Amino acid sequence: MFRYVPFTIEQDGTVEPEYEARCVSGDEVECGAWSGTCIGPEPVEEWQRRHTQESGHRRYRRNFGDYAVMRPAGLAGSNGGAV
Repeated sequence: MFRYVPFTIEQDGTVEPEYEARCVSGDEVECGAWSGTCIGPEPVEEWQRRHTQESGHRRYRRNFGDYAVMRPAGLAGSNGGAV
């Protein structure tokens, strides 16, 4: 017998989220310049500003990644994100 167990989805607090951006400006071919992976959005935004100042490019693809943990609803947040 299978019974439904409600789950919550939480950001895994044991791993830093990742932020990055890539310049997609260009008519025929994208520029492709990349910010590198950072643990916060501020360095990526600053890279975008500098790249725009240096190149005049204004179009970027931004990516955010993190890890998620599924927990039975009654246990949400009970152990700081450890699996």
